[in-house]
Amino acid sequence: MLNGEDEMTSDAYTHAAAFDRIEKDLVDRAEALRPVLRERQAETESQSQYSEEVHELFVDAGFYRMLVPRRFGGLEVGVDTFMQVVTALARGCASTGWALCLGASHALQVGTLFDEATQREIFGDGLFICPTTVAPQGKMVRDTTGEWIINGTFNYCSGSAYATHYMGHAIEEADGPNPPEIHLFVAPRKIWTRLDDWRDTLGLKGSSSNSIKIENGRVASNWVLPNTWFTTVDVSSGTVGEQVHSNPMYAGPPLSFALLEIASLALGIVQGARDEYRELMESKMTPAPPLVPRTQDPTYQRWYGTATAAVDSAEAITRHASSLWMQYCRAGNFTHRKDVEIIGMATEAIELCWNALHQVLLRTAGSSVLRSGSRLERAWRDMSMVRSHNGVVAYSERSRIELGQYP
Repeated sequence: MLNGEDEMTSDAYTHAAAFDRIEKDLVDRAEALRPVLRERQAETESQSQYSEEVHELFVDAGFYRMLVPRRFGGLEVGVDTFMQVVTALARGCASTGWALCLGASHALQVGTLFDEATQREIFGDGLFICPTTVAPQGKMVRDTTGEWIINGTFNYCSGSAYATHYMGHAIEEADGPNPPEIHLFVAPRKIWTRLDDWRDTLGLKGSSSNSIKIENGRVASNWVLPNTWFTTVDVSSGTVGEQVHSNPMYAGPPLSFALLEIASLALGIVQGARDEYRELMESKMTPAPPLVPRTQDPTYQRWYGTATAAVDSAEAITRHASSLWMQYCRAGNFTHRKDVEIIGMATEAIELCWNALHQVLLRTAGSSVLRSGSRLERAWRDMSMVRSHNGVVAYSERSRIELGQYP
């Protein structure tokens, strides 16, 4: 029989082992779904969202609950596991990976910023799918009961197809000479309408990044964080979520985490493009004598190896930056400088992915495979959209910080 201390140690070990299995199972499930998502890419684009069947697979797999706190019905898995799942799904279908990621990830911000009672209300049974946008796009005013009334159309709400909530920023006009204030709010699905306006983009056509319209929507006062904007959230002195959940994962800033998500998605997209390139190498001959399978040609081998080295480097940067993000969370002093540092690293990873796809894989695959709807053409369109979400502004800001010019 174990003594008290040994029993506690044994229980902790058993719990840790079980949790490790859960995290591995999530990644394995995402990997197993890759061929399904790949075959449905065209359908997902034409419908501007992934199917109800795929949604149910995601529900069953637990993907939407990955970052929801355990006390509210979630899995509360590590950031690295979440990023691996996102990458695996994007490797099968960029639009699907993007929509799942930006629908499931914002549980982290709710778990970080809101008090325990409000989190309990928002998370409900633990199925929490919540797109968000950073730009303030609506107006809000507080009524005599203390509730907030919100009006506006909020664009680019990725993952909205199966959303249970929406989290956004709106402006409260101030009286007199005072500047307007920006507030963060969470809105339940019942008070907003999803517009049919996501069909004519270059890429990520199936990401359900539709606009959301709110007309005189009423939100409880505790579902609003006054004077809170993702671009200026200061977590350097700790967060409510870290205290509530005793988990440093709920102590980080939103922007650097968002760039880590995008880097993980970019990584999956270029991995999928490399998969297609390899299949072309195995099925096509060289275009000029000596006519041999491309897999046996030194030039194609070099191109494939060059792309692979870039992809491996992007993955190493992304994984290291994710680890660093958690390290800063644990230290309890996640400063703006550290936030900008990780944004820059994630942006470089995205650029490596883009260069591998644009300058190597696409350029050398041959024009015969670059037709509308081909997997490489789709990957290029999707990555073009992803790259527009980069964090290059962090470069100048990092310089100002390093040079002592930042206030």
